[in-house]
Amino acid sequence: MSTRRILEWGGLAASVVLIVFGAAALYMGIDGRGTVQDSLEQEQIYFGEASDPAVAKYASQWAGQQVTTGDQARAFANIMRTHALESSGNLTYAQMGRFQSAANPSDQKGTDDEAAAAKDPSGQPIANGARNLWVTETALTTALNTSYMAAQLSVFGIVVGIALVLTGFGLMILALAVLGGRFREEVAARPGVTTKVAIGH
Repeated sequence: MSTRRILEWGGLAASVVLIVFGAAALYMGIDGRGTVQDSLEQEQIYFGEASDPAVAKYASQWAGQQVTTGDQARAFANIMRTHALESSGNLTYAQMGRFQSAANPSDQKGTDDEAAAAKDPSGQPIANGARNLWVTETALTTALNTSYMAAQLSVFGIVVGIALVLTGFGLMILALAVLGGRFREEVAARPGVTTKVAIGH
């Protein structure tokens, strides 16, 4: 088999491989998107009313609805962060101390100094509740943002799958055209084969 023939058949084989990989990417993307939606639906998360400033800012179009998509999960994560900031006086986790301040118990900034911390009846420092709230908020918003990222990756997989399938079909058409032309050349070159030419008047 000549090198040209190997390249021609190789192009056809490559097109089949691209179509198979494209179909697989499409399946994985669609399945991943469905998994994200199913997982979010199981959590029974609902947006608050539009009267909530955070909801009005990030999800006014979904007020009162259930969170079922990656975009909605990201919006809900932003709402949770806004609420957490409001509860902590616009202080983030890293800006607050581990303990409640003895000098100013209402100060959500707290303190990292055990000597200056408020003590419980057993003499142990009292944890800063506002700071602990951020631990829960971070865990939940991370999960929601991960859902958003997974949804975006599934969309990317679908787009790549479509691109691979289209490229595969295009390469297949090209390969078949080349093979067809090669076949006609070989037939025409055989001894005793004549080619009829129609001449228009």
